[in-house]
Amino acid sequence: MSDKALRLGTRRSKLAMAQSGLVADAVSQVTGRPVELVEITTYGDVSREHLAQIGGTGVFVTALRDALLRGEVDFAVHSLKDLPTTQPAELALAAVPEREDPRDVIVARDALKFTDLPRGARIGTGSPRRMAQLNAYARSHGLDIETVPIRGNVDTRIRYVRDGELDAVVLAAAGLHRIGRIDDVTDFLSVDTVLPAPGQGALAIECAADNADLIAALGELDDPFTRAAVTAERSLLAALEAGCSAPVGALADLPPLSAPLERGDPQADGQIVKEMRLRGVVGTTDGTRMVQLSTTGPVPQTHDRAVALGRELAAEMLAQGAAGLMGERAH
Repeated sequence: MSDKALRLGTRRSKLAMAQSGLVADAVSQVTGRPVELVEITTYGDVSREHLAQIGGTGVFVTALRDALLRGEVDFAVHSLKDLPTTQPAELALAAVPEREDPRDVIVARDALKFTDLPRGARIGTGSPRRMAQLNAYARSHGLDIETVPIRGNVDTRIRYVRDGELDAVVLAAAGLHRIGRIDDVTDFLSVDTVLPAPGQGALAIECAADNADLIAALGELDDPFTRAAVTAERSLLAALEAGCSAPVGALADLPPLSAPLERGDPQADGQIVKEMRLRGVVGTTDGTRMVQLSTTGPVPQTHDRAVALGRELAAEMLAQGAAGLMGERAH
């Protein structure tokens, strides 16, 4: 490989630039080559419609992939939860680095926790998945909340709370970590309360499928466990025939380690783990009907086993009526 700069395609948002900057530094270390960021505007960045209306699937990804296919950039960095579940043959998912915290968080006024919000609290989120699970939790625990659809970047969303328009907003912990805003969080939502989006907290590094040298170099950044986990989650999503704005949550994790990891217990690291738990949920956005199931099996050692784990759980969820709970179906 030459020593000329590699071109990394990225969205322009503060979060995307922060994520891409982290990857750029890592790729430079692995390859010994400088990496320059190439900013690309996607449909999802310019559209003012709610993501649930424009479909969600691929709206932040297509422009980056087009730039890759045209040879305008050498590789691209995506939030993995934004990727459509079907991988184009011309592009390779060269690396899935180690995942950041997958949980959702609350940023609320007066430093309130979710369960301490006042009756009738207005909670902003653009995600039907979050709406479904928050409303279901509130309903079963006697809380009175109103979920309000919002759009905008992290700063815009937090400003709704600071300006008093909303009592709280729901965001992804990973994004706040990456832009240095984790101190704004007033409550971390346990995955037992709200399952994250499939792939949440993980990044996807994509390049042309015929660039074997670059695939090998980028592959140095791949984390096999994260890849197995997100493959199982996305397989569940695909088998439900749901797009990334459908009210589907999924998380593959390590049953004995989840609690100590959520507590930040350093002893959770480095343990030998033999089993993976995959949980999935789908529900109506008002939280009145939910299908939530889980399965546990050996940590998948191959792509096909990870895919099979997701498909098996999806089949059980469909058998319990999951299909009827999703507004948007991808075909």
